[in-house]
Amino acid sequence: MSRKLLAITGLALLASSAPSLAHHSHANYDVSKWIVIEGIVKQVVLIAPHSIVYLDVKDDQGATAIWALEATAPAGIFGNGVAREDVRAGDSIKARCHQLRDGANGCLLGFITPLHGDAARGHGVEREWD
Repeated sequence: MSRKLLAITGLALLASSAPSLAHHSHANYDVSKWIVIEGIVKQVVLIAPHSIVYLDVKDDQGATAIWALEATAPAGIFGNGVAREDVRAGDSIKARCHQLRDGANGCLLGFITPLHGDAARGHGVEREWD
C-alpha cells in the first residue's frame, strides 16, 4: 500500500471515530415566544439525542389532540433535577414551550410543571427539560 493511500485511510478512520459536535437546528420552532399547554401525558420517551413527551391536549371544543414535545437527552433532563418518576403516563402536566412554526401540534419543550398531586414527584414544581 502506498504511503499516500495509507495516510488517507488513517485520516478517514480518525475522522469517523471522532465524536460529532453538530446539533439539530431549532429553526422549525418559533423560539421568539412561549406557549403554555396543559394535558395528560400519553407517553414519555427518554432517548438521545432528543427525548419526547406525548401529551393529550384538549382544544376549545373539547376534542383531544396528541402533541409531541421535543426535549433534550435524558442526561440533560436528569441534570436539571428531574427524576425519571416525576412525569409518567397518565399524569396531568403544564408545559411551557416553543410551538412549531407551522402551527402544528408540536413544540420545543422548555419546562414542565407536574400537576398530578404527588409532592414526592414534584407536583407544582416547574423544571427545565431542555
